[in-house]
Amino acid sequence: MNDVTGTPEPNDISALISGAEALLAATAPVEPPAPPTAETRRVRQLRAEVAEARLLAELQDDDTPLRLDTVRVRNRRRAAYEAARLHELAQDPMMRAWQASRMRRLLVAVSMVSLTLALAWSTAGVQVFASEGAPAWSPSWVFAWLVEPFMSMALLVVVGARAYMASHGQPITSKTLTRIEWLFLALTLGMNAWRHLPGVAADFSLSALMLHILGPIVAVAIVTALPIILAAFTALDHGRSTGTQASGSTPPAVRRPSPAAPADQQSDGGPATQTATPPRGRSLADHRTELTVLIANGALPAKPSAEAIRKALGCSRDAAKTLRDER
Repeated sequence: MNDVTGTPEPNDISALISGAEALLAATAPVEPPAPPTAETRRVRQLRAEVAEARLLAELQDDDTPLRLDTVRVRNRRRAAYEAARLHELAQDPMMRAWQASRMRRLLVAVSMVSLTLALAWSTAGVQVFASEGAPAWSPSWVFAWLVEPFMSMALLVVVGARAYMASHGQPITSKTLTRIEWLFLALTLGMNAWRHLPGVAADFSLSALMLHILGPIVAVAIVTALPIILAAFTALDHGRSTGTQASGSTPPAVRRPSPAAPADQQSDGGPATQTATPPRGRSLADHRTELTVLIANGALPAKPSAEAIRKALGCSRDAAKTLRDER
C-alpha cells in the first residue's frame, strides 16, 4: 500500500476480490438436484416387450422341443412294438403248436355240435316214420321218439372213437366201422325221406323232401370230413419236426448220402448216387397218417397201389403192402 497517498496496490485488490468471491460461494445455499423423469406405463410395457423379444430370439433357434415325442407318437410306437412282438411270437414253434391244438379242439367241438343238431333235426322225421300214424301220446307214438336217439348215439360212438384216434396220429381205417357209419346214416336218410319221395307222397313237394333229408346229409358230410381234418392236423409240421414233412407236401422218395459216406456208395468218378432209403425213425402210424393226408389232398387215389404208396412215402415194400391192405 502506498504510504503517501494511502491507495492499495493492484495485487491487494485482486486478492480481496478473490476472497470475497470465495466467501460468497461458501455462504451461498446449495440447490437440490432435479428429480429424474418418471417412467410411464407405456415405457414400462415397451421395455418388457423388448426384453421378452431378446429372450425369445435367443431360444427360438433351439429345436429341442421339436424332437420330443408327443402322446400320439408314443402310443403309435407302443402299438408298433406290440405288433412286432406278437408277430415274432407267432413264428415260435411252440406257439404254432398251441394255436393248432386250440383250433383242432374248436373244430372238433363245432363239428360234434353240428352232427348232434343234424341228427336231432331228423328225429322228427324218423318219429313220424316209426309211429306209422299212431295216436298222439300212445305207447307206439312215444316209443317212436326213441328210434333216432339210439341210432344217433351208436353213430356218435363210432365217430367219436375215430376222431379221437385220428387226433392222436393213429386214424382208424377199419372197413367195418365205415360200413356201420353208412348203415346208420342210410337208415336215417331213408326213414326221413320215405314219406316224401315221388310216388309215395300223396302231394309231392321237392322243398319238403330237401328239408327232411338235410339233417342226414349234414351228418354224412361231418362223418366223412372230420377224420380227414384231424389226420391233417396230426401231420402238421410246426417247425421242429425233422423226419416228417409239412402237411399237404409229398416227402422225397430219395436221399443223397452224406459227404462221409463210404466210397462204395458213390459211382466211380461221378457224383454221389441217390438211394431210395426212407427217413429213419418213422413208424407205421406216421406213414399211415401221411398217407391219409395225401389221399385227402388228392395226391394219391383212394385205393393206391403198394408201389405208389412206397414212392410217395419212401417206406419199405412191406410197409407199403400193409398200408395198401388197410385201405
